[in-house]
Formats: sequence, C-alpha cells, structure tokens
Amino acid sequence: MLAHVKFLSVVIAMADLLATGAMAQPVSSGAPQNFPAKPVHLVVPFAPAGAGDLFGRTVAQRYKEAWGQEVVVENRGGAGGTIGAGYVAKAAPDGYTLLLGNLGVLAINPALYREVPYDSIKSFDPISLVGGTPLLLVVHPSVPVKTIRELIALAKAQPGKLNFASAGIGGPTHLAGEILKSDTGANIVHVPYKGNMAAITALISGEAHMMITTILTPLPYLDKGRLRALAVTTRKRQPAVPQVPTMDEAGVPGFEVSGWYGVLAPAGTPVNIIGKLNSEIVTMMRSPAVNEQFVRQGLEVFSSSPEQFSTKIKSDLVKWGKVVRTTRATVD
Repeated sequence: MLAHVKFLSVVIAMADLLATGAMAQPVSSGAPQNFPAKPVHLVVPFAPAGAGDLFGRTVAQRYKEAWGQEVVVENRGGAGGTIGAGYVAKAAPDGYTLLLGNLGVLAINPALYREVPYDSIKSFDPISLVGGTPLLLVVHPSVPVKTIRELIALAKAQPGKLNFASAGIGGPTHLAGEILKSDTGANIVHVPYKGNMAAITALISGEAHMMITTILTPLPYLDKGRLRALAVTTRKRQPAVPQVPTMDEAGVPGFEVSGWYGVLAPAGTPVNIIGKLNSEIVTMMRSPAVNEQFVRQGLEVFSSSPEQFSTKIKSDLVKWGKVVRTTRATVD
C-alpha cells in the first residue's frame, strides 16, 4: 500500500512539472520561421495600369528584394474588384496569397452590391495601408469654364446638358461626382465606363465633358492642353499639380474625397507572418526614392499598423455606406 502511494506521488509530481513546463513555453503561431519558402502571390483585383497596379507592383518588388523570393502580381479584375477579393478570401491563410485592396473593394462594394463573396472585416487580416489616391476634377477643353464656380454656374444654367464620366457605377470616381452634385445642386448626368482608362479616353475625345479621377490618370494630358484641371479633392494642394486649387479653395466648402490602398491576407494568417509583411511595407514607404516616385505621379505615400488599417476599414464602411444609400447608387 505504501509503495502504491509513493508511486502516485511521483506521478502527480511529474504531471505538475510537465504542466508547469508547458505553461512556460511560448505559444506557437503555427507559422514556419523560414517564410517565405516559395513564391508569394499578390492579387490586384483590377485591370493592369492605374494606381492600384502601381502600388501592387511596387510592394511586390520590395518583398522580392527583401526576401530573395519571387512575388507574383496577379491581376484578377471584374465586378468592381469583388472577384479578386473573393478569391483571396477563400485562399489558405498562410501568407502566400495576399490582396491589394482599396476603398472601393473594402468600404464601398459591401453597400453597393446585394452580395459580395467576402466580409471586409471577417474575411481578411489587414497588414498595412500603402498609400492614397487624391482625386482631380478635370474637364475637356471644349467646356467653356476655367473654375469650379463657372462649371457649377454652367451646369445650373443648362441642367442635364453636361455629363461626367466615371470608371464604373459605385466607385470613388462615380460617388465623388454624385457628392459634388449633391453639395452644389448642379444637374450633371453620370456616364459610367468600364474602367478608368476607358473613361479618360472618352473625356479626351470630348465624348464626356468632365471627370473626377486619380491625378495619375489625366496627368500626361494636362501639359498638352488636352484636359483642363479645375480642383483637387483633398484638403491640401498636391505636389504633382501645385497650381491647382483644392475644392474648398475653389468654392465647394468642406468637399474632401480621397481613395486609399492597402495589403491584406486571408483571415487566420499567423501573426508573425502578418508582422513580417507589415515591417517590409513600413520600411518601403519611408524610402525617399519610393516617396518621390509616387508623389511625382499624384499619389500619397503612407503606411500603418494592422490595427490602424482595420480601424480605417470599419470607419469607411460606415461613411461610404451612407454615401451609397444617399446617392442611391446600385449595380444590381
């Protein structure tokens, strides 16, 4: 009997020792320490060219240089970016499939479409914001105005005669135009096109009268006189077009619309991989060379923590959901 009691005492002591040791061990993230051990795929849910593609390829190049591992950019456009985002949402949460998301995909589409194949909050783990896209209001030279005030006066004097192009229903280039109409009472007809390049082509040809778009898109045509810039949509003037006033300066008080882009992973991606991905973006966006490259093309450069990016998505879901409902924009 005594021997049996001693045996039990030893077993209990060993169990306590093992339990204590287990608790002292660091919690594993479940992620391999040699990440990435194979090519990483960055999905850009838009057609090639444009700000999204530029941001995506710059991030991919930085990752490749830092890791010595191939980073493949995949353009999976369609349905306002929902196709590409839906693809990433269903991918394995291992860090090898990433998304270059933006304001439209993550904050506008959930209100615009009856159904989207992802949940902007639950389907992704935010990594970092990478930059912003200030917008620029431009008109065709045939439109006899040189200021926003003149444009609004013309639109009110000839209701329904002017039109504005956009890259598609419900995107920032559409909703910015609708906000301008709402704020000023101007009657301007919306004409959606399939993408930014199709819209800017229509504007250059004179088929469309005006457009609010990323600075990058019309920039090559401003110096040649093929388009005329009236205002930027940010609170401050932009270095790429320093002579162009803000909407507020030009006569539309409080008008501010600006897009953003950021990198995300499928929900459940190990935290140490998220941290590694974030660290490289933060380092890249502090580079003077990268800053100069983007600013020269009318883009803003910044980064964030995963938590800050998550907060941005949540707040813009509320903000832009209200805009979509107010303007009654729909694609269904």
